[in-house]
Amino acid sequence: MDDPFMDHHHYGDSLFPSSTLIPVTIICLLLFIIGVTGNTMTILIIQRFKDMKTTTNLYLSSMAVSDLVIFLSLPFDLYRLWKYVPWVFGELVCRLSHYINEGCTYATILHITALSMERYLAICFPLKAKVVVTKRRVKYVILALWTFALLSAAPMFFLVGVEYENETQPDPDTRQCKHTSYAIDSGLLHTTIWVSTAYFFCPMFCLLFLYGSIGRRLWKTRNELHGPCTAARQKAHRQTIKLLVGVVIAFAICWLPFHIGRNLFTHVDDYHTARVSQDFNVASMVLFYLSASINPVLYNLMSHKYRTAAKRLFLLPRRYRRRGQRQLSTRDEIATCTETLTGV
Repeated sequence: MDDPFMDHHHYGDSLFPSSTLIPVTIICLLLFIIGVTGNTMTILIIQRFKDMKTTTNLYLSSMAVSDLVIFLSLPFDLYRLWKYVPWVFGELVCRLSHYINEGCTYATILHITALSMERYLAICFPLKAKVVVTKRRVKYVILALWTFALLSAAPMFFLVGVEYENETQPDPDTRQCKHTSYAIDSGLLHTTIWVSTAYFFCPMFCLLFLYGSIGRRLWKTRNELHGPCTAARQKAHRQTIKLLVGVVIAFAICWLPFHIGRNLFTHVDDYHTARVSQDFNVASMVLFYLSASINPVLYNLMSHKYRTAAKRLFLLPRRYRRRGQRQLSTRDEIATCTETLTGV
């Protein structure tokens, strides 16, 4: 929200009317509650129960950490939404909040891509996956993903900063946390936008290819399943395809407006374009936090195994300890077959 054409069209201290600010704030606070609760639950469940420490869930746990860290920046984004000037939190917080957002965003996208590759191997090449995909290797992959993501986001330290409306006569009441003049003049902003765009389209094409291959594999083998788990596996096929389609759609919906808004910002040359850019900024902010809160829903809440672990952790631990000593019921057998196929 750094458009110079908007400076004389404020609604008080904000760039937006209350009719926009109040609903957006309420939605973001709800996403904060859902996201923090869901991601914290994911981390606790995976860390506490041995049977939940699968290679897939290691990715999910790391993604949950990334999404939790993203929510640290929500108070500052809401502050800038309500009070465009002055920025009162200082230079370090300005740079750090943007860097954390960018780094964790890249980390989440890389985790989704790596997890999709792992699912592709597990479903399309199950024998090879058992040998190649180990917990130790996954931990190294996760470390590499975080390192690469944080290094990719490093330019954000130089891209943003605290600037005044009139640098020759600085007025504390005009301090803004925004893209710096140096970043715009040097071309660093355009470079960062290209990197960010690559982080969207490359994983998107990768997801489409991987999930398309998975879908074809499941479709071809739908009639090759035999044995007591046949019905459960056929049901798991349908659930897996629905989940994968949901992943791609959610990924596109959550991130496409963000990149459209960024590219619009670089072409702002009049008030109308600036207004459109600002509207995209608000929409992309909401979708940004939606993406950080929806992962536990998409990847975990569709898993019977995850729901069972959540109940063991929070609701009825004694009941589930006793239940664990009994023989599996028919429902549990179906769930077991489903978990084996989908890996979540």
